[in-house]
Amino acid sequence: MLAVASVRRSQRIAAPAAEVWALVGDPERLAEWFPGITSAVVDGDVRTVTLGSGIPLTEDIVTDDPVARRFAYSITGGLFRHHLGTIDVFDLGDDTTLVSYATDAEPDVMALVIGGAAGAGLRAVKERFERSDDDATGVEA
Repeated sequence: MLAVASVRRSQRIAAPAAEVWALVGDPERLAEWFPGITSAVVDGDVRTVTLGSGIPLTEDIVTDDPVARRFAYSITGGLFRHHLGTIDVFDLGDDTTLVSYATDAEPDVMALVIGGAAGAGLRAVKERFERSDDDATGVEA
């Protein structure tokens, strides 16, 4: 059995699940919320992301299920011997959403790296959806 490290980050967001999913569930919009990613291009079941350093990473899309609001991918190559990342968007029934980002990786340290970035990314998504109109225009309340 393969021993891998697992890290999970989650964030409750005061926005409808469909709206949150439209952002985090779109594989080509990753650069809009995940730190360190400058672009993401999908060709069939393969997504190529480009890091801020210019390094491309190839990922196999494992699951893209808009009904369950689940997206899973696997980084293939580079420093990884194994990787699986999963994003789930849960409708909490009160116009709030729980977004969960889990990553399993070997070597173990890579789970920590991706998990840390995922946590920062989910906080950015929360801020994006929860900022008031005054915040967006720069007007203080």
